Amino acid sequence: MPKLFTTKLITVFIVALLSTNIFPQGVITTPRTPSPAASVTQTIGISTVTVNYSRPSVRGRKIWDSLVPYGYNVQGFGAGNRAPWRAGANENTTITFSHDAKVQGQPVPAGEYGLFFVINSDNAGEVILSKDYKSWGSFWYDSTHDFLRANIQIRDVPVMTEMLTYDFMNDTKNSAELVLNWEKKQFPVKIEFDVDKIVMDNAVEQLKNTVGFSWQGYASAANYALQNNTNLDQAIVWSNQAIAQNRNFTTLTLKSNLLKAQGKTDEAAKAMDTAIQLSTENELNLYAYGLMNQQQTDKAIEMFLLNTKRHPESANVWDSLGEGYFNKGDKKNAIASFKKSLSMNPPAPTKANSEKFLKQMGAM
Repeated sequence: MPKLFTTKLITVFIVALLSTNIFPQGVITTPRTPSPAASVTQTIGISTVTVNYSRPSVRGRKIWDSLVPYGYNVQGFGAGNRAPWRAGANENTTITFSHDAKVQGQPVPAGEYGLFFVINSDNAGEVILSKDYKSWGSFWYDSTHDFLRANIQIRDVPVMTEMLTYDFMNDTKNSAELVLNWEKKQFPVKIEFDVDKIVMDNAVEQLKNTVGFSWQGYASAANYALQNNTNLDQAIVWSNQAIAQNRNFTTLTLKSNLLKAQGKTDEAAKAMDTAIQLSTENELNLYAYGLMNQQQTDKAIEMFLLNTKRHPESANVWDSLGEGYFNKGDKKNAIASFKKSLSMNPPAPTKANSEKFLKQMGAM
């Protein structure tokens, strides 16, 4: 490293340290310049990744292989070890994981780490997580404190980023890409969480607390498992607990769907029959529409008919039955059902729907 550059680096470092100590207690808070502090947080599933860093500017300087040297370098201050780039300015850039994660495919326990990068002339690079995250820059970097080293491929990008910036991109259910953008380079790091396991483990803990005092807590946990096809045996236990607290259409339908997902079709049908017996007018109607959307038109009509028997005074259920027949192509019964609905002085939305279908069939 050139002697002049080393001298300037040491001077800037010492001034930064002294600036917090040369005045007695009680000084005012002033802006940090020229590399302001910043923080970015990304949620993946229910987990968070937070990067705390300082933001230097390009300011017309040559960055790569100059301000940021290629490879590992011995600096003229500190421990004197070969060190990577601090991935920012001032204190260590740090990264914090709320749960156990994978970084570039390698497991990393929850916690806070110092974040460093290496860049080489061919854009090959490394990301380094250090257990030492309280130091200043890379001056006291010690490779024995590294928890992780992983290769990355640095990208050349067309857009200029004046101030060093961390961001997240390419989000999926289980992962996101942390990127450092500066000048016309982008440093990507893939971060992953086992989202389903984390959600399920968290549900177990939450259900020991006030969330477990209501049937909705158990039902929401079981429903997540159903929607993500995970922990189905545990989900059945949770659905039973929800049913024990509130035996209703929602809890029984949930159990029926879980049993169906397990291939237990007879048990699923039995649970669904019980759910239908307990259903309200609106619940049964919505269930029938769901069947119709699944192309189970005959079964949907069966449910619409059952609703008209239970609630013959409801214009809405006759209107819905009309839609069922219309979807089947049974024009005669569709017209009769829509006219039955209109004869009952329905609410404006129901009336408009019946009239719309009757006009489509040329019956108005």
